[in-house]
Amino acid sequence: MLTVKILGSGCANCKKLEAIARDAATQAGVAANFVKVTDMQAIMAYDLLSTPGLVINDKLVSSGRIPTVAEVQGWLASA
Repeated sequence: MLTVKILGSGCANCKKLEAIARDAATQAGVAANFVKVTDMQAIMAYDLLSTPGLVINDKLVSSGRIPTVAEVQGWLASA
């Protein structure tokens, strides 16, 4: 099972990113464990310049923007 982390303060963009990531996993039939990371110390450990951030299996794949469902599916497939 993949671990997908949403990095951010819980803002609207963070919630939107989580919804897109969940949709992508569901559509791709990928089992994933979703974790929200709101602690700034933990977020900074990922060398993130701006939130929201998306981490799949401890690899930062997106930061500072909302990726498309197709982009997230690609990252999930290659994880």
